[in-house]
Amino acid sequence: MSAPSPFPAWSADVQARTERALDDLLPSPAGGGALSRLHEAMRYAVLEGGKRVRPLLAHAAGELTGAAPAALARAGCAVELVHAYSLVHDDMPCMDNDVLRRGKPTVHVAYGEALAMLVGDALQALAFRAVAEAGALGVPAASVVRMCGELADAAGSIGMAGGQAIDLEAVGAAPGREALEDMHRRKTGAMLRASVRLGAWCGEPLDAAGAAALDAYCDAVGLAFQVVDDVLDVEADSATLGKTAGKDAANDKPTYVSLMGLDGARRLAAELRTQAHDALAGFGMRAGRLGALADLIVARRS
Repeated sequence: MSAPSPFPAWSADVQARTERALDDLLPSPAGGGALSRLHEAMRYAVLEGGKRVRPLLAHAAGELTGAAPAALARAGCAVELVHAYSLVHDDMPCMDNDVLRRGKPTVHVAYGEALAMLVGDALQALAFRAVAEAGALGVPAASVVRMCGELADAAGSIGMAGGQAIDLEAVGAAPGREALEDMHRRKTGAMLRASVRLGAWCGEPLDAAGAAALDAYCDAVGLAFQVVDDVLDVEADSATLGKTAGKDAANDKPTYVSLMGLDGARRLAAELRTQAHDALAGFGMRAGRLGALADLIVARRS
């Protein structure tokens, strides 16, 4: 058996495959008639941008369960499409009212608010088509149904949308650490957990201990991602982030930095990275990609 490729080469390959898979899945604006502008805006929102962390997590988890790369590509597309839809809606004037995303004008700035709303709606629907298509790529029907339920929960009122609602209510407030953690486990963590679970479920089932360990990993990296986001919102500039820096403080939003200070937030991120690695210990070298992604999530600068 050949040695696994180094993490940078592996991640670049997954990112490139994800880009190709998204390009194939998204509708073409050519010949779309009245739909051409909608399809063009959908592609604008998704392609040529982003770190593709969620597809990377799906592919890394799929390595633990022997999942087929083609099925993992569909799982990665599904979580990335939901993520892209959430960014389109988050940036709109009725939400965060931002004008910059991934280094270019946000969708509502480039295409108007009404079309941006429809772009988000269409991307979310397309995500479930991507999951459904995994059934034609060797994923058992029962697993596809399970994946659809997981994606719906992660994106819906008990997951990301619910976290966003809590976030809106928290503007100007000073929630404690437990309430802040609950908000971010829904707002950010739920979709990261779904990324890992969908990837794993494309392959052979894990035993109860393995599934619990994977969920513990998800809990740690999901929260770490948001903690680092809060730190970067303070430390990085807009050019580095590809979005407007300092928005949280300007909008009087509670963050881990406002609650714990910069040093406290950095320490928490490091602790969560350790927890993520500890959760993977039972998998041995098979979980090397997931461990490297935990490092990437905490060490990132954008």
